[in-house]
Amino acid sequence: MPANPDVYWLALRRVRGVGPRTCRLLLEKFGAPERIFHLGEDEIASAGVPRQVARNILEFSDFDPLGRELCELPRIGARLLKWTDDDYPPHLRHIADPPPYLFVRGDAPLSEPKCIAVVGARAASEAGRRMAQRLGLELAAKGFVVVSGLARGIDAEAHQGALDAGGRTIAVMGCGIDVIYPAEHRKLAEAILANGGALLSELPIGTQPLAENFPTRNRILSGICLGVVVVEAAEKSGSLITARMALEQDRQVFAVPGSPVGGKTRGSNRLLKEGAKLVECVEDVIEEIAPQLGIKLGPPPGSTKATKEKAATSAANAIPDVSNEAKTVLNNLTGGEKLHIDAIIENSGLNPQTVLRILLDLELRGLVAQYPGKLFSLT
Repeated sequence: MPANPDVYWLALRRVRGVGPRTCRLLLEKFGAPERIFHLGEDEIASAGVPRQVARNILEFSDFDPLGRELCELPRIGARLLKWTDDDYPPHLRHIADPPPYLFVRGDAPLSEPKCIAVVGARAASEAGRRMAQRLGLELAAKGFVVVSGLARGIDAEAHQGALDAGGRTIAVMGCGIDVIYPAEHRKLAEAILANGGALLSELPIGTQPLAENFPTRNRILSGICLGVVVVEAAEKSGSLITARMALEQDRQVFAVPGSPVGGKTRGSNRLLKEGAKLVECVEDVIEEIAPQLGIKLGPPPGSTKATKEKAATSAANAIPDVSNEAKTVLNNLTGGEKLHIDAIIENSGLNPQTVLRILLDLELRGLVAQYPGKLFSLT
């Protein structure tokens, strides 16, 4: 029998017939996997497990390769996070079929409850990509952890948006923790780790990205989050599987509306018809999630134009590293009226990403307020 008790965690999941639901049954009744392997057939079956599966557990003997797999984790900068560990994602623990363990690379605090998933099409439109990046950026700027799947298209843009805001983002993988897929996202994965994020997988080291791995992966992606935002999805897409799993897990489901012409958004539009929350800006997400987190939305409004002009000057001084750019943005808002984001971008002469970053910073400082329809004003 193995000396390292963590080997039993891997062994339990590798027994023929033992899936995540069976693991949960056994762990809830008996606690540590090490104990399960030393029980009798009748005791194991008493947890509601078929007798053949109980016999498979007792007959399992392939422990040595699992010990070598554990020894490999430090070399690739990974660790084993078990269902009973304090930093196991709290929302994930309560789904019907939680993974008994996760392989983790990175320092992100996985006990963080403020996680939102942003998912969508791999072959996304340019508008979809921009929306995903904006959502990732704005969610991260407001303190949320952005979760996605490291795939091409919407996933990559959501991760990158969070990184652009200096925030944390988590990639849930459908392959081994040591296999970056797609390969061209290696730099993105490295950036996620370097910025305090994490890569997660329940699959053994070296597992290749086979198609059958991704639907089961998606339950983890939605399970660790408060809600899932679908940016673009065709009628048959993995994002709709994630949305369905989110609903089964009693998570909030959001969708960005799209043109009915073409097929890229038919799936996300169908989600809206079925009751998903419509998303045009990040506030649509936060307003729905806020009550669960005890967040109070919206700073109190100011009273006079003079007060607002004074706030503009104070704001520029409060962020000296971009004071000239901030002042340019704020000067567009001193008239007292609400301005659309496109007008602010056009009048300032700055690129959209810079304007969004500045507005988010000013909003978090209570100097700028955002209203439905992508309108902004001084507070």
